[in-house]
Amino acid sequence: MKFHILFSVFIIFLFFNIPNSFSEELELFTNGKVFSPEHKLQVYGKALPEENLIMRIFAPDESIAKFDQISTNADGSFNHDLLIWPEPSTNFPFGTYTVEVISITQNGISQKIDVKFSSTTELLDVPVERHVNALVFAPETAAINQPLRVFVQTTSDGLLIGNAPAELLGTTHVHLPSGVSIQLSDSFETLHQGLYFVDYTPTEEGTHVFHVVAFSQGTTSHGSAATNVLSQDLGGISEQIINLNSILNATSSELDTLKLEIEGFDNTLEQASTKIDESTSDISTSVEFISEASSQLNSLLFPIIASIGIIVALQIAILARRR
Repeated sequence: MKFHILFSVFIIFLFFNIPNSFSEELELFTNGKVFSPEHKLQVYGKALPEENLIMRIFAPDESIAKFDQISTNADGSFNHDLLIWPEPSTNFPFGTYTVEVISITQNGISQKIDVKFSSTTELLDVPVERHVNALVFAPETAAINQPLRVFVQTTSDGLLIGNAPAELLGTTHVHLPSGVSIQLSDSFETLHQGLYFVDYTPTEEGTHVFHVVAFSQGTTSHGSAATNVLSQDLGGISEQIINLNSILNATSSELDTLKLEIEGFDNTLEQASTKIDESTSDISTSVEFISEASSQLNSLLFPIIASIGIIVALQIAILARRR
């Protein structure tokens, strides 16, 4: 008996807690696909009778531009003027927006519609689609076994998008010169919404191609950049050039000093040559003086010698006569 009572209570419990899963109903429509400033965005549809609904508008950068909460009518219908489009600004730029309605009662089920905010309402000229772009910024050259930083920017309709890089850049990789690909999706860090970076250390010389794949709301965008990895980076080469310039400057200074010394030596040689010339001239003058003195001395000594000769001759003559 107790078993039957417990079984009945269990059935009643299931009856009151499961029906919502069988009666989920949520429909969403808008009064247009493309809107321009001053136009009204009207949201209507059908849900459960007298249930609470949350309405949100997501901007192209996935931020919430408008938030409202309404209740449905007794028959479950709803019709709500969600927004009058303002003039374009940094908060409401032209682009693709998403209208979402969430049911609070029906386990949080939701419906979404994409609409376009443009300067014209012509659907043929302005298709309702998203334009996701991925830009990659990588250094042109790097050194092997030295970390380099690669930046990625993701935008939709000109606005930065994305918060979780592992989801947004899930298939991003780098192609090595050897042909091997390395996944980078788990290595990205967030610098700002829509701005990410990854630090990568190359282990091979050659060209590394960073291939970024951005996926947002069903739209994919590709971007790539190449880095040439060398055995030494430009910083090391610049340092060597600086050292070489220092050595050349020191050598130039030494050459200037040697040049000054050589110039001094030239002056010394010129002075010595001048002194030698002066000495030679003095010697020549002295020789002339000596020659003149010798001539004068000869002219003086000649009469004396002649007189001595005469005297000797006379003495010899006198001695001869005496004998």
